[in-house]
This record gives sequence, structure tokens and C-alpha cells, in this order.
Amino acid sequence: MRTADYTVHIVDDEEVVRKSLAFMLTMNGFAARIHETASAFLQFAPSIRHGVLVTDLRMPDMSGVDLIATLRTMKIRMNAIVISGHGDIPLAVEAMRAGAVDFIEKPFADTVIIDAIRRAASMLEEPPAVSTNLADVESCLASLSDRERQVLTAVVAGHPNKVIAHNLQISPRTVEVHRANVMAKMKANSLPQLVRMALAAGLGGL
Repeated sequence: MRTADYTVHIVDDEEVVRKSLAFMLTMNGFAARIHETASAFLQFAPSIRHGVLVTDLRMPDMSGVDLIATLRTMKIRMNAIVISGHGDIPLAVEAMRAGAVDFIEKPFADTVIIDAIRRAASMLEEPPAVSTNLADVESCLASLSDRERQVLTAVVAGHPNKVIAHNLQISPRTVEVHRANVMAKMKANSLPQLVRMALAAGLGGL
């Protein structure tokens, strides 16, 4: 989908962030609109036909996760990218479970957010066929050891390393090693990608 065919809606309670992001996107050929609060955006959302949402995670009136969940309840189809200065595992998993197509940690390079927006926009035109790559995901899952699968399940459940270490009675450092092995074997370039793969394979309910 061409950038002229959709608008990027930025919801962030920090004026500097939303204005600088909107300026950068405009300079790169995107149509961008800023919203000071999630509540203000929700009042406007029903009129949106083709849009990508970029929302901060932590906001005073409503979190980015709650905003995405509310949009789904309102049956407003809009692919969302969550940005946050607190990029810990539980928050990333929560955002992905709510329906975010990407989770980006601040500060980020312009190219990172631009690429994420283009991916989200391409899904507006044709929703991604998760089942197409399911065989590859299951093949990668089969390569995991029992311990690595336990760690992956705990990660998708949103548990931080210390909790995983306590529950599995191993050291946090060992958890980090297993997580690195899981990322490599699953061929995941980022935590959001790993979570998407695991949820597609049915690990979300564990």
C-alpha cells in the first residue's frame, strides 16, 4: 500500500515525542496526524478508514495496550505499533497479545519505525497468512530442547528472567543463555517476532 493511501495516527502524551515523530514521518512522505490522548483518539477512530496506529505504551488516561483492546471491542480494524521506553518482556508480550503488530523500544532509529509502519500498512491491504509459515515455525519449535521450550513458554506468558529462573530452579544467567538459544533456533530477529511465532503455533494459551 502506498504511503498516500493511509494515515499514521500518533498517540503519545509527550508533545515533543509526537510532534518530532510526526515531522519525521511527514518528511519521509507519510501522512501523519497527532492525538494528545487515547481518549481523544477513540472519539476520532470510528471515522478512520485506512490508518496505522503508533501509540505509546504508558499514558495517563489509558495505556497503549488498553487502547488497542478497545479498538478491537469497537470492531475498528487498525494495525498498531506500540512504542515504549520500558521495553521489558511482560509489556512486550502484553502488547502483542492485545493485537499489536510490533513493539519498539525507545529510543529508536527512524528506519526502524518507518519499516514497522510499512509492514503494518501492508497488512491493511492483505492480512498476513500466519498459517503459511506455520510449518516452518513448528519445525523450529521441534528443534528446541525441553528446557528451551519451557523457557519459551514462560517468555510468551510474560514472565521476566528472574521469575523464570525461580520457577525452573536455574540461575538468571542460564535463562539468558536458553533465551539466546531459543531466539537463534526460532530464527527470530526480535522479541515481538518470537512472540508472534509462538502465539501462531498455539503457545499463547500456556
